[in-house]
Amino acid sequence: MVRSLTLLAVGALALVGCASMHMDPPQVSVVGIEPAQSEGFEPRMQLKLRVQNRNDAPIEYNGIFVELVVQGKSFASGVSSQRGSVPAFSEADMTVPVTVSVFSLAGQAMGLLSGKVAMDKIAFELRGKLSGTSSTVPFKSQGELNLADLATGSK
Repeated sequence: MVRSLTLLAVGALALVGCASMHMDPPQVSVVGIEPAQSEGFEPRMQLKLRVQNRNDAPIEYNGIFVELVVQGKSFASGVSSQRGSVPAFSEADMTVPVTVSVFSLAGQAMGLLSGKVAMDKIAFELRGKLSGTSSTVPFKSQGELNLADLATGSK
C-alpha cells in the first residue's frame, strides 16, 4: 500500500514537472534580407529575424538553425552558433547567414517562367530551432508574399 502511494506521488510530481516545462513556440518573423559574400555559384544572404518570446520564462540559446521554404520547396538554409537570450514576454533581433541552393533558385525561376507558379503571390514558410544547453525550441511561421503589392509599395 505504501509502495503504491509512493509511486502515485512520484508520478503526479513528474506530470506537474512536465506540464511546467511546456513552452509556446516563439513567433519568428523575417524583418530583413541583405546580400552577403557568396561562395561559388551559391548566393548567400544575411536573414534578419525578430524572435518574440510568448512565455513567462526566457529562452536561452547557443545556436540557431533556419530553413526558408518557398512554394513548398526548400530554398535556403543556414546555421549560426551565436548565443543569447530572449527575455520573457519580449523580443530580440538576430541575423543568420543562409545559403541559397543554386538548384533551388533555378527550380523557382523555371516554375515562374513556365507559368506553373502564380506570379502574384508566393507562399513561404520559415522553420527552424533555437538550441540551448537544456532544450531545443522549434519554431515555424508561414505566409504569402504579394508581389503586386511589393511592386507598387502598398500592403
